Amino acid sequence: MAAVKGVAFMDGRWMPLAEASVPILDRGFVRSDATYDVAHVWKGRFFRLMDHVERFQASMAGLRMSLPYSAQEIADIMIGCASRAGLRDAYVQVTCTRGLPPPGTRDPRLCRNRLYAFAQPFVWIADEQQRRDGLRMILSGTQRIPPEALDQRIKNFHWLDLTMGVFEAYDRDATVCAMPAADGTITEGPGFNIFVVKDGALATPHRGLFEGITRRTVMEIAADLQLRCDVRAVHAEEVVAADEIFVTSTAGGVSPVTVYEGRAIGDGRPGSLTRRITELYWKRHEDDALCTPVPYDD
Repeated sequence: MAAVKGVAFMDGRWMPLAEASVPILDRGFVRSDATYDVAHVWKGRFFRLMDHVERFQASMAGLRMSLPYSAQEIADIMIGCASRAGLRDAYVQVTCTRGLPPPGTRDPRLCRNRLYAFAQPFVWIADEQQRRDGLRMILSGTQRIPPEALDQRIKNFHWLDLTMGVFEAYDRDATVCAMPAADGTITEGPGFNIFVVKDGALATPHRGLFEGITRRTVMEIAADLQLRCDVRAVHAEEVVAADEIFVTSTAGGVSPVTVYEGRAIGDGRPGSLTRRITELYWKRHEDDALCTPVPYDD
């Protein structure tokens, strides 16, 4: 079996990614008591690195966690992972776990929170053919965990509802799913945000979802193009009637959806607005104001 390529920073130590591990008693493992964030490196530069770090810190604050690192120190660790791995295109994750409880107690206040980070080769949410021809999406029968139970704006490892949606998509000859809320609206998909386009206007759900950096970038692009982009409740019926659908994620940017619930969207090919937004999204990776270069030894 080939070794996993990449580098990890595990609670103060650097190591090859293949050697990295989390203590089995860490509450991040046994209780999903953790938060994380993911940024990407493209052509040797991080995209919107400090936005990711600031969101990571906000997630930690929301879960009453803290680390002895400043925002810049966290960014430097993420840069160090990519640099030491020598990866020009990389997926870089930073995680804070609650840590190990002292023997004989379950009190989370007594844990020392732990930082883990790693860089591995860039991860695509869709393969090359899917990015060209579009994804097949269904509406899952599994409801998303409601924000009244867990604030979805805090990135977390509570993925069992999402995972059941993934299985359902595969069972129904699809590749991805949209997760519904109890009121008949949609929220997000497993690891991505959702946009629908109707009559030249965009809409994306406003509640019960993780607010992605790629989602934010698309909203900024829409503003630059003077396109209407509503952040609001999006009902399942609107998705069926959409002219275009696309999803956004750090792992791959903007990906078109061309089949929804077994029905072709538009002419069954990625829509013109989706293609334009995708082009402008990757163009932003050339903007020095949004990018942080990674220093490499060579």
